[in-house]
Amino acid sequence: MRPVRLAALFLACAPAAAFAQAGPQPAGTWLTPAGDSQIRISRCGAGYCGTIAKVLAGETRDVHNPDAGLRTRSLVGVALTRDMRPAGEGWEGSLYNFRDGRTYSGKLAMKGPNVLELSGCVLGGLICKKQMWTRVD
Repeated sequence: MRPVRLAALFLACAPAAAFAQAGPQPAGTWLTPAGDSQIRISRCGAGYCGTIAKVLAGETRDVHNPDAGLRTRSLVGVALTRDMRPAGEGWEGSLYNFRDGRTYSGKLAMKGPNVLELSGCVLGGLICKKQMWTRVD
């Protein structure tokens, strides 16, 4: 194969290769550590997105949303993660925390086939909080 064709083939495959990561993937339904909600993560574009699938206990409305017009909406269906793209050993993107109404930079990392580590950070990653979610399905 000529070098030009080989380079073209490599470039054509590069986006797919960038998305494909070895090991378990985060798609599925996850239980939060408090056991009060389930989050469904699925592919969206070149990354992953997560939405609240069920609220099992506690507040069922988005009462801490900074937009007063959204504070009465149901939490079910609210996007928590948006466009989590491959980065290092996991995925990076934005995280909405419905418990405080803020959006953080965040990361997802598989810690086994049924354990997902979620971290939300402020100040460019200087201060982070982590949670371990367990797979429901």
